[in-house]
Amino acid sequence: MTADTDVDVIVVGGGLMGTSAAFFLRQRGYSVTLLERGLVGQQASGVNFGNVRRQGRPLEQLPLANRSREIWNRLPALLGEDCEFLPCGQLRICYDADAAQNVERYAHDARDYGLELELLGPTALRARYPYIGHDALLGSLGPQDGHANPRLLTPAFARAAVREGAAVIENTEVLAIERQGDGFEVNTTRRAGPHNNSSTTYRGAAILITSGAWAGAMAARLGEPVPLVARGPQMGVTEPLPYRVEPSIGVKSDLPGQTVYLRQVSRGNIVFGGGYRNDVDLEAIRAYPAPEYTLHQLPLMARVLPAMAKAHIIRTWSGIEGYLPDNLPIMGESAKVSGVFYAFGFSGAGFQIGPGVGDVMAELIATGRTSTPIDSFHIRRFATTE
Repeated sequence: MTADTDVDVIVVGGGLMGTSAAFFLRQRGYSVTLLERGLVGQQASGVNFGNVRRQGRPLEQLPLANRSREIWNRLPALLGEDCEFLPCGQLRICYDADAAQNVERYAHDARDYGLELELLGPTALRARYPYIGHDALLGSLGPQDGHANPRLLTPAFARAAVREGAAVIENTEVLAIERQGDGFEVNTTRRAGPHNNSSTTYRGAAILITSGAWAGAMAARLGEPVPLVARGPQMGVTEPLPYRVEPSIGVKSDLPGQTVYLRQVSRGNIVFGGGYRNDVDLEAIRAYPAPEYTLHQLPLMARVLPAMAKAHIIRTWSGIEGYLPDNLPIMGESAKVSGVFYAFGFSGAGFQIGPGVGDVMAELIATGRTSTPIDSFHIRRFATTE
């Protein structure tokens, strides 16, 4: 830490990536202030499906997913709670020959990354999971994957970071990040009430930007624009049904809007998502669920689980996520501003890798390198010629 800074690292954004990074930075002895515009876990980290899956990820992301999966095993020891993580398996289902061929090829290639998947033909699939619709051609089971409660995980990491000595400051919006000497000044405004706002400047030796769909604007202000697009998932949950569905289930399809995923919690409710994504408003911090998208999801889910055909939907919701054109995140140090680090753009698939992202970014900031390869995720891949 330089003499004119308050802390070693200022983390901008209180989602899963930011809170886990704050926690792991404190475990490495670094002083941390985390700034969150609203409440921790309020955006994409808290409204997603809750899939803890490795299969189906780009192969170059699997080392990171493997590192994160090991952390999921240690949540009770690290955080004091398991966040309803159930390693009950994740099942991908194919309905056409092309999708099945792609899944078989993926299972073969994933072995080189330590991911073993079990392929189930129609007969074996129906024998093991008799509630699955009979027109499925192939199932791919990741037996060590599963699901967890996204509403619990990020606040748990934030509380653990505070116990370790981090400052987590909510309702505080970052207005500007400026280089000052060997460190940075972060100018903020804090909302203490409808007519009671206050301005505060925080100083840090390094900056970690983990502000999700809003990180693109921050990167652009630092001279590194990226093609980040904000969209919202269409999510819902049914009434409680008799508990039968143990694994998290997803449909593999290359057709637009045909992917659907679902999981059943111990209370019997089935949480689901997939299909088309919703419009969002970054300024208003608002996502707009579309009833017609839920209607589109219903026959897709009934094809997977025929028993869902008459289930009642009791709630739908959406959130705000940041997507990049190659569906890979941005992770690593800025290509232009020394001391600035990024972790954003997880394209709707950041929940499982979130704890690993925090650990990797803490390692990078602390040592200047990572034992897990992340070079494919560097922001330089979107650099433009000036």
